[in-house]
Amino acid sequence: MSEELILELKGITKIFPGVKALNNVCFQLRKGEVHALMGENGAGKSTFIKVITGVFPPEEGQIFLEGKEVKFKGTRDSLAVGIAAVYQHPTTYPDLSVTENIFMGHQIKKGPVMDWKSMHKKAAELLGRLNADFDPHAEMGTLSVAQQQMVEIAKALSTNARIIILDEPTASLTANESKELYRIVKQLRDEGVSLIFISHRMEDMYELADRVTVFRDATYIGTYDVNGITTADLVKAMVGREIKDMYPKPKVEIGDEVLRIDGLCRMGYYKDVSMFARAGEIVGLTGLVGARRTEVMESVCGITKPSAGKVYLNGEELKVKCPKDAMDAGIVLLPEDRHKEGLILTWGLGMNVTLPVQDELAKGRIFNDNKRERELSRDLLESVDTKAVSIFDPASSLSGGNQQKVVVAKSLAQNGTKVIILDEPTKGVDVGAKAEIYAIIGELALKGYAIIMISSEMPEILGMCDRIYVMCNGRVTGCLDIAEADQEKILNLAMLEKGKEAVS
Repeated sequence: MSEELILELKGITKIFPGVKALNNVCFQLRKGEVHALMGENGAGKSTFIKVITGVFPPEEGQIFLEGKEVKFKGTRDSLAVGIAAVYQHPTTYPDLSVTENIFMGHQIKKGPVMDWKSMHKKAAELLGRLNADFDPHAEMGTLSVAQQQMVEIAKALSTNARIIILDEPTASLTANESKELYRIVKQLRDEGVSLIFISHRMEDMYELADRVTVFRDATYIGTYDVNGITTADLVKAMVGREIKDMYPKPKVEIGDEVLRIDGLCRMGYYKDVSMFARAGEIVGLTGLVGARRTEVMESVCGITKPSAGKVYLNGEELKVKCPKDAMDAGIVLLPEDRHKEGLILTWGLGMNVTLPVQDELAKGRIFNDNKRERELSRDLLESVDTKAVSIFDPASSLSGGNQQKVVVAKSLAQNGTKVIILDEPTKGVDVGAKAEIYAIIGELALKGYAIIMISSEMPEILGMCDRIYVMCNGRVTGCLDIAEADQEKILNLAMLEKGKEAVS
């Protein structure tokens, strides 16, 4: 890595109506460096990246590329000087080919005609450089998220990018896919490309970055050598306080059995799954991505229909034909994808929270009882400490952590809830918000709810759960009491040979 700077930003300020999104921030990127950019949701990272890529012009400040000041009027200007971004959710065209996606906006032509032969050849070369194993003629929508990210990186390379920005690239990847991304990032670094890597995951930073810059509340906090800062100090820089207990799990007296799953099967997905959860108990459900944990809970909640097995609630067999049946019985699911399945992003927070109880709010009336609706939503949002100006704020305006709190509040809206199933509850949220969500989960356990927490993150499973079920390829391969559980035992169960049998 050279000590020579390729990119420098000084005194960058960006203001939106009523909000200072960036306040006099600075940043330096060296040639051939992987530089992590970290901070809580809402710290200003995304706005900063959009300034670098020409999406937003700053109100104040200067941008220097190899020592010369540059001003971007749009994204074409930043692309022209070799700056490209790969976002968490690939911005691709699913019905077009890989080649068409790679060369979108900068096609190779012979006169006025597209030179498809040259583009397919160049696309194959770029994919080969990344060790991609799919054809450039393939339709983009048929690829996995990891493969789509490869296409986005290939697109950046096709523009001869010298600076590539990766925004939360591992958030939706499996462990093996993340390792492959690490390999690609290191390869690009060794080839002299400079990379800005935005992530909430400490393991990403320690694996890849040379230095890390921290933003907090739209301001620059500092830049540190990765090998010279402890995790505790980095977290303190990000959240502005020391988090003494990352997993604030209260002592709870475990009650009677609430939910029992007995021999549940779904052809081609999972087989002979049995487990139980008691009042006040946090039950972990873990395993490698693809273990079919979510699919089991979707059947419990009536989203899909199992082919065999039974579900019992408070000792009585539960007949669930649709999600409403499960909700009426007292089982609620907080889905993994809060944007697509947990929230209506254009709606206000209050309407999102009270959506499950609209029938009750309108009972005996033509219209909802608006006053009661406002009071209920406000009480529930306050109960999970949602940070928002008003219940009328759209859900899209909140940070990831606060959006997740709204989903939790929504799950508590109806009376009679007994079981709360949390699917990857801290996915895509920063370290400070994670601690707050863990505290909320602990409070829910204190109130006597039976909680099932699906998670791929070993530290939170070990930090929050009372018992842990492990799945591999659609089968439960073991159950560990927290007193005996550790990462090695969980991984051994997650990769058991008998779990690798095909589910039939």
